[in-house]
Amino acid sequence: MLRRAGTGFGAMALAGLLGEESSAASANPLAVLQPEYEARAKRIIFLFMHGGPSQVDTFDYKPELKRDHGKPYPGKKPRIVSSSTGNLMASPFEFQQHGQSGKYISEIFPQIARITDDLCFINSMYGSNSRHGAALLELHTGSDTFIRPSMGSWLTYGLGTENQNLPGYITICPTQTHGGMNAWSSSFLPAYHHGTRIGLNGVPAGEAKIPFIENKHLTIAEQRSQLDLLKEINSEHLTERIHDDALEARIASFELAFRMQREAPMVQNLDNESEATKKLYGLDKPKTRDFGTQCLMARRFAESGVRFVQCSHSYKWDAHSGIKDNHRNNAAEVDQPIAGLIRDLKSRGLLEDTLVMWGGEFGRTPVSQGDGRDHNPHAISFFLAGGGTKPGIAYGSTDDHGYYATVNRVHFHDLHATILHLFGLEHTRLVYSYAGRDFRLTDIHGEVIHDIIA
Repeated sequence: MLRRAGTGFGAMALAGLLGEESSAASANPLAVLQPEYEARAKRIIFLFMHGGPSQVDTFDYKPELKRDHGKPYPGKKPRIVSSSTGNLMASPFEFQQHGQSGKYISEIFPQIARITDDLCFINSMYGSNSRHGAALLELHTGSDTFIRPSMGSWLTYGLGTENQNLPGYITICPTQTHGGMNAWSSSFLPAYHHGTRIGLNGVPAGEAKIPFIENKHLTIAEQRSQLDLLKEINSEHLTERIHDDALEARIASFELAFRMQREAPMVQNLDNESEATKKLYGLDKPKTRDFGTQCLMARRFAESGVRFVQCSHSYKWDAHSGIKDNHRNNAAEVDQPIAGLIRDLKSRGLLEDTLVMWGGEFGRTPVSQGDGRDHNPHAISFFLAGGGTKPGIAYGSTDDHGYYATVNRVHFHDLHATILHLFGLEHTRLVYSYAGRDFRLTDIHGEVIHDIIA
C-alpha cells in the first residue's frame, strides 16, 4: 500500500509546500515572484514628458519638411483636434548626425546626442486618442476610455518587488491633471499595487517627500506595539470575512509604512552623493536642478530595488504656440539630467538590467498652428535604453513630413507587450479576473517588438 501510495504522499508533501508558499505570498503580497522566462530587465525608470513633445523637432529628422516649408500638406490631415491648422512648418532647430549609428538628433539635446549609441529609438509610435487625458491614460494603462491598472501596478502584480522596505511602484512629482491619480492607480488590482507618489507637479523635487514618513511623537517600539495590536484586531476581523482585498491591503500598507520609516528617508537623502555625481545630473545649475533631482532619486530608488519609478516633466511640452522657445527651454531642463542618469546607470553596471524609457502621450503636427503645433497621436518618438534593448538603432519611420507612422508601426499596446516581455512576462498570460472577465495590460491587443530586443 505504501509503495502504491508513495506518489500520493509525495503529492501531499508538495501540496503542503505550495500551501506554505501561498501563505507567504498572502502575508507578503509584494514578495518577489519568478518571471515566466529569463528576464532582461529587473526595473524600469520612465521619464514622462507630459504635454507631448514634437517628434519632428526632437528625434525624427525630416529634411522634406524644411524643403516644403509653407506648402499645404499633400496628404489627408486627420480630424481637427483643437483648432484649424495651417501649412507645413519646418523645424526651427538644426539636426546633426551623432555616434557610430549616425542618428540625427536635434540641436536642443546636445547631451543626449553624445550617448546616442546607448539608445534605442522608436520613431513609429502611435496612439488612439488626440486628447491629453485619454492619451495619457492609454500610455500609462492601455485604455483611453476606462480606468484600468497602470504599467507599474501590472509589473508589481506579476513580479512583486525586490525591496520589502520600499514600495514597488513610485512616481515622483506626478501630474494632477489629465487623469491625475488614475495614471498611477492600481484600479481593480489589489491596493498594494497602487503607485506611491512623492510630491506633486509644481512641488520642487528637492522638497518632494513621502508624506508622513516621520513620526516625531512615538518611538519605534511604541509604534511597533500599536501596530501589533491593530494587526491583531484587523486579522480577527478578516477571519470573519470570506475575502476582503481592501482590508488585506490596509494591513500590508501599515506594515510597509512602518518599515519605510527607516529606509525611505535614507534613499531620498542626496547629501551623501558626491559633488561629481550631483554635477553629472545638473544639480549645480538652476535650470536642471529640479529634473536632475528627480532623476537622481530615481536611480537611488531603482538601485534600492524598487520595480517601477517614474519621473514627470509636467506639464510643459504642449506647444500650440511658441514651439521654438518652448521646446528649447524644456529640453534644456531635461537634457543633462537624462544623459547623466543613463551614464550613471551604465557606470554602476545597472543599465544592463534597468530599462529607461523616454516619451510623451503623443507627438505634434508637422503643420503649423500659428508658430506652434497641434496634438498628433499618429506619430510619436520614444527612446529606450538598457534593460535588454538594442543600443544604437532607430526602429520604424514616419512619412516624409512626419505626420503618420508608416513603417513598422508601434502602438502603445505593442510597447506594453514589449516591456512585459523584457521583464520575462508573456503579456497574454498576465491576467486578472474582475467583474466576470479576464483583464490584462494589453487587453486583446499587443505584439512584442522583437527587432528592438538585443
